[in-house]
Amino acid sequence: MAKRNAKAQKSNELDGAEFFAAIRLIEQEKGIPKEYMIEKITQALVSAYKKDHEGAGDNITVDANEELGTVRMFIRKNIVEVVDDPDTEMSLEEAREKLPAAGLGDVVRMEIKTRDFGRIAAQTARQVIIQGMREAERGMIYDEFSSKEHELLTGMITRIDPRSGGASLRIGSGTEATEAFLSPGEQVRGESYVEGMRLKVYVVEVRRANKGPQVLISRTHPGLVKRLFELEVPEIYDGTVEVKSIAREAGSRTKLAVWSADENVDPIGACVGPRGQRVNNIVEELKGEKVDIVKWSEDPAVYIAAALSPADVLSVTTQEAAKTCRVVVPDDQLSLAIGKEGQNARLAAKLTGWKIDIKPASAPEPEEEDVLLEDEEAHLEEDAPAAEEAAAPEEEPEEVPEEAPEA
Repeated sequence: MAKRNAKAQKSNELDGAEFFAAIRLIEQEKGIPKEYMIEKITQALVSAYKKDHEGAGDNITVDANEELGTVRMFIRKNIVEVVDDPDTEMSLEEAREKLPAAGLGDVVRMEIKTRDFGRIAAQTARQVIIQGMREAERGMIYDEFSSKEHELLTGMITRIDPRSGGASLRIGSGTEATEAFLSPGEQVRGESYVEGMRLKVYVVEVRRANKGPQVLISRTHPGLVKRLFELEVPEIYDGTVEVKSIAREAGSRTKLAVWSADENVDPIGACVGPRGQRVNNIVEELKGEKVDIVKWSEDPAVYIAAALSPADVLSVTTQEAAKTCRVVVPDDQLSLAIGKEGQNARLAAKLTGWKIDIKPASAPEPEEEDVLLEDEEAHLEEDAPAAEEAAAPEEEPEEVPEEAPEA
């Protein structure tokens, strides 16, 4: 009977070898650092003891020695004549039962057995450990996905909200996977989603939240198109071809301005690919969205004319100060230049950053009278100083008194 009780008591003690083995297993499976887990478990043991002994404070220490395979907990108490706080003080008589050489004013360090913890204290320790593991996992997931901001990721749709139409996606794999929400506002109009479908999404931002990292994703962001081109076009990925600007109306049309410092590389041809294969793969991923690829130029007039593709442009007159320009196109190209509901002109303006006024070739030029008036005003401003000088009265010469004739 005595042997059974001894075995039961031993099972209530914290087995150091099992403790460190469990820590190493958690590190392998979940990637949580061993030092972090030891720190959290140490905090859990201290919290558990304080749950049963509210007066205990900084006088509790935990010694976890991996080399010896031991985890021991100690409490320090001051030896006093009259005990006011039993959690921090001990009488001389009680101290001498354990240490005969103890004296008043000494500090005694005694080991605390974990079997002495109450049920509530043990539950507190368990909760602290679980919470610490969750925090570690969330921190690791946040670090993993925050490094993937503005990147293209593939997720699997796990659920679609029947009311709002928002889709939940599982992004990542294993312990580093997390849930991301594709809101209706970030979905491309006309696209349909079903559970189990794999979808490429653009990571707009990663935020910290109480329930774990919040990954904001989008299918409408212009960055999605850029990342798709990087996947399909090696010249963009390695920097030979540079994407200068993107203007997008998701689900309908995208304009992409590209440029290359290498004169031997055709940036548009590189993006289109042999027989249009590269751009066709991107259009297929975008569910039929049209993509216009234009060549970027330092000359605003040339750039604006290219941005209005597929329309032909006769002339571009720019005003640098106001960032506005007047574009003249053939009469039969006017509707093409403007586009359906003004889309082509709108995207060209967004792509170039210029306000574009499109006129047909048959439209009258600015009236000559207005031009003459402007020129006349300019001449008047230039001649004003001269006119003021001419209008100023001439100074009369000073009168010199006549000298008296010599006698």
